[in-house]
Amino acid sequence: MNKTTKLFIEQISTRNAGEPEFLQAVSEVAESVIPYIESQPRYKKSKILERIAEPERVLIFRVPWLDDKGEVQVNRGYRVQMNSAIGPYKGGLRFHPTVTLSVLKFLAFEQVFKNSLTGLPMGGGKGGSDFDPKGRSDNEIMKFCQSFMTELYRHVGDDIDIPAGDIGVGKREIGYLFGQYKRITGTFNGVLTGKAFEWGGSLIRPEATGYGLVYFVEEMLRDRDETLLTKRILISGSGNVAQFAAEKCITQGAKVLTMSDSEGFIYDPAGIDQEKLEFIKELKNERRGRIKEYADHFGCEYFAGEKPWKIKCDIALPNATQNELGLSDAEELIKNGCYCVAEGANMPCTPEAVAAFNKAKVMYAPGKAANAGGVAVSGLEMSQNSLRYSWGRDKVDSKLRTIMTDIHQICVKYGKDDHGHVNYEKGANIGGFVKVAEAMLSQGVV
Repeated sequence: MNKTTKLFIEQISTRNAGEPEFLQAVSEVAESVIPYIESQPRYKKSKILERIAEPERVLIFRVPWLDDKGEVQVNRGYRVQMNSAIGPYKGGLRFHPTVTLSVLKFLAFEQVFKNSLTGLPMGGGKGGSDFDPKGRSDNEIMKFCQSFMTELYRHVGDDIDIPAGDIGVGKREIGYLFGQYKRITGTFNGVLTGKAFEWGGSLIRPEATGYGLVYFVEEMLRDRDETLLTKRILISGSGNVAQFAAEKCITQGAKVLTMSDSEGFIYDPAGIDQEKLEFIKELKNERRGRIKEYADHFGCEYFAGEKPWKIKCDIALPNATQNELGLSDAEELIKNGCYCVAEGANMPCTPEAVAAFNKAKVMYAPGKAANAGGVAVSGLEMSQNSLRYSWGRDKVDSKLRTIMTDIHQICVKYGKDDHGHVNYEKGANIGGFVKVAEAMLSQGVV
């Protein structure tokens, strides 16, 4: 770390004390972007990175609601509007007990770069609440969403800020949020993405993050004249991203060996095929069961309280949550021959793990590049809403693949060294930064 980078991180740390997730995200970007900025005096003079690291606006508000017992509940709502240089704020809403200002600022900061990489006109934002939908009735979730939107509606709009779903916010929650927005404003517009197809959603949106992740991995392998055929894949998580990443891996001829949840992981050496994946989808999406039921049903190994990174593989796809893959996990993967890691979750690898991958020349793709498929199709949903028209499944999927291919090319452009190795982390950070920086220079000090 050079002196300028160290000073920058110290200043950000002082201003944002007590926000470890946000500081981790900013530090990771700064280490690769600041050396580039040093060669571009106009970016340095205008303090572009300092401005990107400071949200344009942070909204924090009370969300009171009545539960089914008639008791008053109070949660905290947030919206971090990080950067609008290349378009209206765009980013998901997360409903989960772990939601804090630090988590949402980290996600919003990452979203700025991710959205830039898609090539679509979207700024970066993120929001949510410490509300937990698990164990709540549909009526309670509706009441919470209505109260949440009663405040949020003042700050969003199809040309201002377009939230989407994230952890704890699916089609049900998006529906309740949109219904309240429409009720208050009397307008039917594209203020939210992740909607059901019947009323303005896009085909491929549920699959987009998982499919896009695999499309990106295919581009990484293509640089080595390889394909996914017969590759051994480790997947963490068993939610939306993990399910559709597994589905696409299976259709491309790879062998998916693991999936997990918060209680442990299953290891199926025979491979998770489409029929077994349908069991997982029904288990997780309908019954809200635990992944151990898969092991009991199909007679494979289950590792309680563990993560899947000790299993031998070719490719690892961490799809669960931030900082789930640490240094010891990375060392185990490297020792066992893993040569490609791509993030389906946001920042699931710790800085120490990333450093280990880069040192060992493992192909490592950060989430801002590899999991950009979700927001890319959200952007395509915005386009369809503006047109008052819906594209077919094949057209959206084709556009998604093209976007992921273009993101890969940007990473190669800014991340390839003189020996031909691609540092995807560096490439994604610089590539995402340049577009935002140019727009900010054009618009003046605002």
